[in-house]
Amino acid sequence: MPVEFVDTNILVYAYDQTAGQKYRLARELMERLWDSGEGMLSTQVLQEFHVAVTSRIPQPIPPRRAREIISDLGTWTIAVVEVSDILQASELGGRYRLNFWDALILVAARKEDAEVIWSEDFNDGQNYGSIIARNPFTR
Repeated sequence: MPVEFVDTNILVYAYDQTAGQKYRLARELMERLWDSGEGMLSTQVLQEFHVAVTSRIPQPIPPRRAREIISDLGTWTIAVVEVSDILQASELGGRYRLNFWDALILVAARKEDAEVIWSEDFNDGQNYGSIIARNPFTR
């Protein structure tokens, strides 16, 4: 089954009710991925999500609720970041001119053979080897 990687920013928008159109579009994407079983995340994304939704969005959610969401998302394909991934991200960052954290997202998506990375941080439509970046807000 194909998998589609969701970057932190898209996941956060799906739980930030103050984000307007981005909230709606991110929710639609997340619901589609829930229904299809094709959603994928990484431990990095889950960690960043917890910090963002409990302290950085205009209307933070309680940590207990964030833990419930993360627990539910644990049923998705989750790429666990390892030391070898960190080293590979350092190399890929230079090749694709990505910052380290985005390169680590790319490495995680590759680990599970994702076909798509949903993010607003990558160039929409750009191919990164076998993965294409998509921005759900430019459709």
